[in-house]
Amino acid sequence: MNNNNKLLTKWQDETALQRLQLIAPLLDDDLDPAARLEMRKKIALDSGLSERTIKRYDDAYLVAGFEGLKPKAREPHNLKNLPDNYDHLLTEAIQLRREVPTRSVEKIITILELEGQVPPGVLKRSTLQRHLYKAGFGSAHLEIHKDARKSSSKRFCKPHRMMLIQGDIKYGLKLPIGKNGAMKQTYLSSAIDDHSRYILFSRFYDNQEETVVEDTFRNAILRYGAFDRCYFDRGSQYVAKQLKLSLAKLSIRISWAPPHSGKSKGKIEKFHQVVSCYLDEARAKKITTLEELNYYWEIFLEEYYHKEPHGGIREYYESLGVDVPDTGITPLQEFERDTRPLKFLDAKTVGEAFMHHEIRKVDKGACITFQGRRYETKAALIGHKVEISYDPAAPEVITVSHAGTEPFQASPFNIGPYCDQKQPLPPSMESIEPETSRFLDALAIRREENRQRTADAISFGSYRKEVGSDV
Repeated sequence: MNNNNKLLTKWQDETALQRLQLIAPLLDDDLDPAARLEMRKKIALDSGLSERTIKRYDDAYLVAGFEGLKPKAREPHNLKNLPDNYDHLLTEAIQLRREVPTRSVEKIITILELEGQVPPGVLKRSTLQRHLYKAGFGSAHLEIHKDARKSSSKRFCKPHRMMLIQGDIKYGLKLPIGKNGAMKQTYLSSAIDDHSRYILFSRFYDNQEETVVEDTFRNAILRYGAFDRCYFDRGSQYVAKQLKLSLAKLSIRISWAPPHSGKSKGKIEKFHQVVSCYLDEARAKKITTLEELNYYWEIFLEEYYHKEPHGGIREYYESLGVDVPDTGITPLQEFERDTRPLKFLDAKTVGEAFMHHEIRKVDKGACITFQGRRYETKAALIGHKVEISYDPAAPEVITVSHAGTEPFQASPFNIGPYCDQKQPLPPSMESIEPETSRFLDALAIRREENRQRTADAISFGSYRKEVGSDV
């Protein structure tokens, strides 16, 4: 093959690959006709091509695979030394590769020979492999196709702020903040706006429990209001019942990324690369406390990340055919200039949504036990089960609720020098001043009844005796 033919083949392959990546979302077998039509319109709008062109690419791929996407070129077919039915054999080989993409060329030849479609030794591995590659069914093409369907179909960007918030956790520095100065791992929990790449809230913590994620999103909502949906991976912190319940109370929906699909969370993964730059600077700064780590992190976000032009924002607008200033657009600019209004929520409403709730039984000392400590309630609740609510960020403040009782804050149990005589008792336990002794009154009534029965018996006995004497 001369240099011109090599250049032609390379151009055809690259063009076909671009077309394949363009129509990759249409290759989803789960799409119904209506969804496929809408997807085709969206691809045409995003790419600037006509719907007819997109449909032609789609139809060509369904008929001939990768080869159907190549631009046409007048290239003579060299069929020298090939069997007369080679086109049929190639079609069968493509079918075998499509049935099981991992089949090797040797195995395909063996199957064709066993089926009697070609005599043994006629098909050569290198020849069939070359023609499979030209037809778009080489192993490299199949890998490209597989990767294109996984990645390009998952690229997205919401058109406005607060429509989708992505959350994730990244390992931070190890700091001497453990017991007796032991080194302890820190973790960064962040919430990023999908459209503007603006960070709603981000903080380093000394653990990666689910309460860390709750704290992140509670602060994000308090600062910027409610959003439509959030997007997580399936880590244990993000599938926790409490987090789902808290967000549901605020009418915020949750979507989870498919397993092993890091590219679908590309925005926050890209942000984590920026975090790595900060961690390098933090090491140079010789930061040793969690407070100091968060102090400089807040400065880094405000003065650097939010004010630097973001390549992802430029790419988004250029894909829509919108001109972007030479200086670019920063996450702060993109967030603040968005026309979609923020929906701020009352702090009390947000706080109640993120409250944890548990059930405890009040013991005979009018106390409950929570996280290893005893808290005093009210004597009226002795023996009852009560609901306690608390903020995991401040678990020492506990609110106790019970039907018929006004909610109140329980106090930590303290043993004083004297017993508390002022604890109010429930009405059922309060002593009352009796007007009389109902017990003695009842005994007097019984005695009178017994005397009356005795008198009646004596009178009846006399009557019987007199009657007997007359007889």
